[in-house]
Amino acid sequence: MSKPIPEKLSSQIDAGVKLAIAKAIERHRRLGESISIWQDGQVVTLTAEQIPPINSDD
Repeated sequence: MSKPIPEKLSSQIDAGVKLAIAKAIERHRRLGESISIWQDGQVVTLTAEQIPPINSDD
């Protein structure tokens, strides 16, 4: 059996994954590409215009 991931490490991994997802979504919005999301039990495709911009301090 594998050892459990320490809480601090799992929090860092979670934050990294969330940041990567946010960057990918923002890239799709800027390039005019649609994305598909899971919403209310269904797959919904959003056009680039429907993707809200990410507020970033970068």
